[in-house]
Amino acid sequence: MTKPDPRRHVYRADLAAEKHRGIIEAARYVSGEQRQVAAPSLPLRREPRFDSTLDTEALHGETVTVYDEHEGWAWVQLHHDDYVGYMPSGGLVAEITAPTHRVSALRTYVFPKPDSKTPPLAMLSLNALVTVSEPGDRFLRLAGGGFIYARHVVHMGVVAPDFVAVAETFVGTPYLWGGRTSVGLDCSGLVQLAASAAGHALPRDADMQAQEAGEPVDWRDGMPLARGDLVFWQGHVGIMTSAENFLHANAHHMAVEIEPFADARARIEAAGFKVTGVRRLPR
Repeated sequence: MTKPDPRRHVYRADLAAEKHRGIIEAARYVSGEQRQVAAPSLPLRREPRFDSTLDTEALHGETVTVYDEHEGWAWVQLHHDDYVGYMPSGGLVAEITAPTHRVSALRTYVFPKPDSKTPPLAMLSLNALVTVSEPGDRFLRLAGGGFIYARHVVHMGVVAPDFVAVAETFVGTPYLWGGRTSVGLDCSGLVQLAASAAGHALPRDADMQAQEAGEPVDWRDGMPLARGDLVFWQGHVGIMTSAENFLHANAHHMAVEIEPFADARARIEAAGFKVTGVRRLPR
């Protein structure tokens, strides 16, 4: 019997989530404890080591369930996409504060005073979640301390009208395997972040998105593509910005780039990979 995908199911030989009891065999089962990301972002690694593979990142204000904690590392499951891995436990807090706003700018700073000339306390990336305790015309006071520029956030539930336009703001951002912030990100991280800003919840990795993002498009070679179409290869995904141009975070440019789709497709096919599918998010 094939075991569930360990990227989205909490189990090891010695431990599994209580919800998997009777489904996955483990030495013991735990319910876990909810925590919240207090750091600007936290890496989620495959093993509890700083030199281990970066699988994804959790953003400020997001919540996780901690199933095990040892020597500064927490074994967690992210709530927003169910990804499982290890993150530094020092960046998590037990007190959960309900977010009121989402960062809608590519990135923004938290200042100690409502004054942009003061040295900032932290930098937050798109889709980070914050709790505003006091409104203001120019700066908003945060419940955890500090001030954020009012025009760089939106109320929870407010979404961008066009996820492609959100993705286009990342052009030039460095490519980083497992990255999920405006400082660095990978192909599926870019798609997930942009889609989330527009209200579409997508899984984290390209193979998951190829099965679950929106609806499949009955596309065959020579057929036209449209703005917003997600094009997949084995292990890679990008977004059509028009019928001709294609946006993706990629290791060829080591950045997020827009280029002619024909050029990207030819280069990827020369490396041995053909388009495996096209999917389209709800308009």
